[in-house]
Amino acid sequence: MDQRLSFVTLAVADLAASRAFYCDGLGWEPALEVPDDVLMIEVGERLVLSLWVREAFEAEVGPIASGPGVAPFTLAHNVATREEVDAALATARSAGADPVSPAQERVWGGFTGYFADPDGYRWEVAYNPGPIGSKVLP
Repeated sequence: MDQRLSFVTLAVADLAASRAFYCDGLGWEPALEVPDDVLMIEVGERLVLSLWVREAFEAEVGPIASGPGVAPFTLAHNVATREEVDAALATARSAGADPVSPAQERVWGGFTGYFADPDGYRWEVAYNPGPIGSKVLP
């Protein structure tokens, strides 16, 4: 099996709210839309973010676990400078994101902050000055 990731699929409660956030608010372009079912956005070379209505997701994948807390993963948007972290977090807030935590210096040398999308999925906006950080920048 090739070492790669092709899709990240998020089950969403309200596809219209997710579209408004990601497309209208953040300015991302849909690659495929099926009304009331799924919205796919190309977010990288050969990488698609798929926003899928919860009921359709559960019908194919199985029941969604629920409970207190947040999903045990984050999505990340890396940028080349600390200033770009602040700008991306401001854009997300303007789009209606929950501003989970402001950007701050991290013990590992980076500068990151977090926001949540309409379904509460946590996005990290990060400046990572290390070698792995440069691998993920365009």
